[in-house]
Amino acid sequence: MNADTKRATIVEVGPRDGFQSVLPFIETTTKIRILEQLHSAGVRRVEATSFVSASAVPQLADAAEVLAAAQSLPGLDTQVLIPTARHAGNAIAAGARHLVFVLSVSDRHNRSNVRRTQAESIEEYRRIVADLPAEAKIRLNVATAFDCPYGGAIPESTTIELLDTLIDIMPSAEIGLCDTTGRVSPSQVGSLFGHAMKRFPQAGAWAFHAHDTYGLGAANSLAAWNAGVAVFDASIAGLGGCPFAPGATGNVATEDLQWMFEGMGIATGLDLAKLVEVAKVTASLPGAQAGGRVRNALRSRPCEAS
Repeated sequence: MNADTKRATIVEVGPRDGFQSVLPFIETTTKIRILEQLHSAGVRRVEATSFVSASAVPQLADAAEVLAAAQSLPGLDTQVLIPTARHAGNAIAAGARHLVFVLSVSDRHNRSNVRRTQAESIEEYRRIVADLPAEAKIRLNVATAFDCPYGGAIPESTTIELLDTLIDIMPSAEIGLCDTTGRVSPSQVGSLFGHAMKRFPQAGAWAFHAHDTYGLGAANSLAAWNAGVAVFDASIAGLGGCPFAPGATGNVATEDLQWMFEGMGIATGLDLAKLVEVAKVTASLPGAQAGGRVRNALRSRPCEAS
């Protein structure tokens, strides 16, 4: 448990994971303004965009411009998602120094998500690590770590076996275990993290990426916290959802995690009132499918005593 640290790091992934699910193009100036508002609300780590094929994800065609704007904000750790070594090279050339590489435990999901077999993605990861600039760092996101949208539950042993290979490639990398479908329970989250952290004490750090499909995003995040995790992905207004995980809804909302952790005496450094204001703006974007609870709950006024 994190009884001594009492601080949770929330990584804001809305500008990448959230925005990529919105079909109408969000003006670059709007994206940058939302990044600035998130920074004002206390966000100090953000997944700002992704360097991917513009034809595959037109929403993120302005990655270089958004990255530059995010990196101009003081004290903001800006990470970008990349699916291949080629895109990693493009991101580094644009100035990125915090990469997020994703591959799936499920080979079928990996083929759908990044158009490669799992084995091919592992080799891409080796190349990225080999070419990583000395001043750069990397997060490894392990998608479908708990459950696959096509094949159902993933055995813990299958995820652990993959981690054996991946952690050997770069032991210092932060490892993000992702509940891609949002179908798992807190007991499953706690169990996998407990076994993985015991099996791989050499890992640099651990993170949890939750989806809120069944309303368990916050509960699952708490289970990860109780297992010793201190880094959590979340999306403003609960925006997001994997296009290759049928039925999966958005990420756990940033404002919901702030409310939960701060209510438990666990600091996040985030200003709830400012987060809610940004969430309202984000939820109103054309084509946005927002989620979360806190934003709407705070609109209601408590009943007057009679």
